[in-house]
Amino acid sequence: MAGPANPRGGRPGAQGKAARLQGNRGPRPGTRPGARGPAQAQGEAWAPAGGALPAWARTSPGVGARAVALQVLTRVTKTDAFLNVVLDGALDGAGLEPRDAAFTTELCYGTARRQLTLDFALKPYSSQALDHLEDDVLAALRLGAYQLFFTRVPRHAAVAETVEALKVIGKARAAGYANAVLRKLAALTELPLPPPEPVVDRLSVEHAHPRWLVERWRQQFGPERAAAMLAADNEAPLVVVRANSARITRDALVQQLREVGVACEPTRTSTEGVVLSAPGRVEDLFGFAEGLWQVQDEAAQLVGAFAAPADGARVLDVCAAPGGKACHLAQRCEVTALDVFPARLAAIARESKRLGLSDRLKLGAPADASKPLPESLGEFDLVLVDAPCSGLGTLRRHPELRWRRLEDDLPRLRALQRKILEHAFERVAPGGLLVYAVCSVDPSEGADQIEPFLRSHPELTTEPPPAADRFPTWQGHLRTLMGPEGMDGHFAARLRRMY
Repeated sequence: MAGPANPRGGRPGAQGKAARLQGNRGPRPGTRPGARGPAQAQGEAWAPAGGALPAWARTSPGVGARAVALQVLTRVTKTDAFLNVVLDGALDGAGLEPRDAAFTTELCYGTARRQLTLDFALKPYSSQALDHLEDDVLAALRLGAYQLFFTRVPRHAAVAETVEALKVIGKARAAGYANAVLRKLAALTELPLPPPEPVVDRLSVEHAHPRWLVERWRQQFGPERAAAMLAADNEAPLVVVRANSARITRDALVQQLREVGVACEPTRTSTEGVVLSAPGRVEDLFGFAEGLWQVQDEAAQLVGAFAAPADGARVLDVCAAPGGKACHLAQRCEVTALDVFPARLAAIARESKRLGLSDRLKLGAPADASKPLPESLGEFDLVLVDAPCSGLGTLRRHPELRWRRLEDDLPRLRALQRKILEHAFERVAPGGLLVYAVCSVDPSEGADQIEPFLRSHPELTTEPPPAADRFPTWQGHLRTLMGPEGMDGHFAARLRRMY
């Protein structure tokens, strides 16, 4: 999965430790006590600034958990890093107990998701403009406000322990100010919200999405569906894994997980997915070390199924990192994976080895798919373009993207996607398939991208996969939307090269 493009060029990893179920309060059945996962694929473990937390903070769990959350949120804001990557490194370096690490995770994701709502509540009670505050002080105010309005944390603890956490990270001079603001908020009986009209302004603050995006979704999907999408983005995503069919069937995986005490259910649409209930650290769970499954949202699983290559087909994935779809296709095909960064290719290699797919998944030399691909690659039965995109279908997993993505980004991303499509098309053998996918719900990156591309390539035609009626489709293409279905938003087009 190429996934959402970062304004600074990076992409979030789909298989990070932040796949922990948010709010989990300790180790679960089916885990290996004390087990550790493989080294983080996207960087070394990160410890809070100045080293590990003081010993006294670690023995005061509430303060320690909040201090780590403050450090994570501050770093994400300052560096435009992805939340899941920073959080993974922070938890590796902080030495928190599982219960407290889960609380930190909940605080980080909840605060990031609700940022606009929290700022609306804070603004009238701050003597300083919020955008003039230091990043870590503002993070503390948001963290405290999130606990007051969106958790069951006692109000006195939400205020006092957040203020203590601010002291722990070296900002004692701001503790009095933060305490005063949060105490004013704690006196409120309900969350402050704008008046019901104008409706777009109300929805923007209530559901914590940029106003331009609320307006755009209401125009594209209608008021009712847009409201469902906004609400779904503020729910913690389910942890979904895909059975590695090279080693186990889904039915057998479900049975074995239940035998070791892991509550799980088969996904409703994907025939390979399993939803895990309260799994804790996924790396410690039964079947991870054995390579029986891979973390992958149900919608992303449907992309690989929708592609539907023949068994043994030669497949080229031109934007393969972090490797979820490449590994999925390698369960039944011979896959060549490309990416522009060598470190990402190395991460794919480690994941394919864990899954026992190294003999079916080969790594090409680093290649930028926005430029012509080497002719030496040859032609393939299927070329997958899992293009860099806005990531607007994954805002529940990457809430920080809400505050980075601008409407003006969409034309730039669309131009990049078109370049990649053109170069990928050259590697499709006559009679082969070109599959284009994005984790975005915006039509400009989906159907509106594909239609002009088809007009310029008369040798291509849209072709549904076998058993197409089991997929959620729109205009002949795969489309999932955020909402009661519980999936991320994805789009995929399946194109056959006739000659």
